[in-house]
Amino acid sequence: MISTKGRYALRVMVDLAENYGKGYIPMKEVAKRQDISLKYLERILPVLTKNKLIEGLQGKGGGYRLAAEPGSIRVGDILRLTEGNLAPVACLRCETNACERAKECKTLPMWMEFYRLTNAYFDGITLEDLMVWIQKES
Repeated sequence: MISTKGRYALRVMVDLAENYGKGYIPMKEVAKRQDISLKYLERILPVLTKNKLIEGLQGKGGGYRLAAEPGSIRVGDILRLTEGNLAPVACLRCETNACERAKECKTLPMWMEFYRLTNAYFDGITLEDLMVWIQKES
């Protein structure tokens, strides 16, 4: 359900959250700590920057940092940006492509509830929550 892009984006965001308040963090450092290639990060970072979850600074002393406190950035927002949608079935991905069978579909209510629960679950978790979970596991 969640692709490599979404999982890697979460890892990058948690890494930046762990370094929140320490200025701009070079992506080389994040890539090394998270064992993610710089080339792959170059595909993820523009999405996060464009949508104002992170800020970038080029040049000496540059890098990336969170644009807000870790407690205000939701996992659901990160995943929807990188995955496009968290819908479990194609018929829920786009309202304009509504399924012709929607009116008589016996399983649609189940999928709609699953979709609602998925979004509610991920929207209820922040980067700060993930950092706390990581600390508890250590």
